[in-house]
Amino acid sequence: MSMTHVQASHSPASRRASIPIPAAAGIGLKPQHYLEILENRPALGWFEVHAENYMGAGGPPHRYLTAIREHYPLSLHGVGLSLGSAGPLDRAHALRLKALVDRYAPGFVSEHLAWTRHGQTHFNDLLPVPLTQEALDVMVAHVDEAQEILGRSILVENPSVYADIEGAEMSEPEFLVALAQRSGCGLLIDVNNVHVSCSNRGDDAQAWLDAIPGQLVGEVHLAGHATEMVDGAPLLIDDHGSPVVAEVFDLYRNFMDVTGARPTLIEWDTDVPALDVLLTEASRVQHCLDQIRSLDAILGHRHG
Repeated sequence: MSMTHVQASHSPASRRASIPIPAAAGIGLKPQHYLEILENRPALGWFEVHAENYMGAGGPPHRYLTAIREHYPLSLHGVGLSLGSAGPLDRAHALRLKALVDRYAPGFVSEHLAWTRHGQTHFNDLLPVPLTQEALDVMVAHVDEAQEILGRSILVENPSVYADIEGAEMSEPEFLVALAQRSGCGLLIDVNNVHVSCSNRGDDAQAWLDAIPGQLVGEVHLAGHATEMVDGAPLLIDDHGSPVVAEVFDLYRNFMDVTGARPTLIEWDTDVPALDVLLTEASRVQHCLDQIRSLDAILGHRHG
């Protein structure tokens, strides 16, 4: 398909209705797959895009995303809002995000329990938030402000953590649950991040997931990770560059059995493979979700 066949919609953004994200498997949308997706229309529930990659005014990225949006629900996943920063929320960035939300009317908008900015300095990493009451108050205020600007609720994702931060006053699940309850946001639970963080810190990943009320979970992420040896001990690195490992998929299956089927994304951001590889990973997820639904149909609705 040539670029001339990809036409942007000229209807006002305000008239475009948001398409809910189904409780099905999705994948991250990558530019190298635009044409194949539009030509073949793979049987897939939805796509997720990193919001910051589409904050320009126009050009090929928007033309392709607009065309794909005509056939699939979209979720916007931000990495630059820095909700955990101690200073004021970056309203200019929030307004850029709002323009993108208004343009594409995504089913979900999500960000991270993290900070990426200090003053005018921006970092390329999702840096961890101290698990303290003071940090919780800051996060609640920033999530409230972001939701007011966007005119909708958001989801907040748990990041990968590589070491404990001193002075913690609560666990990460307790922090996330309190944030959701106070701000009205939902949670995006990255099961690979749970596995990475708990493995690196010597915590129980299953207990972590058991502490999250299912009704707060809007979306789930799955990804691969790398393992490096540091001082003779393994350190797991959340690099999104390989298939989901068996341990993570087992945690995911158990989590879905408790929460019920949830929209689930395969994240693969480094060494991005052919589209067929991503679709194969998504098919594993879809099979799991179909099994959960079948069991629910037999046993009755099991999820609160």
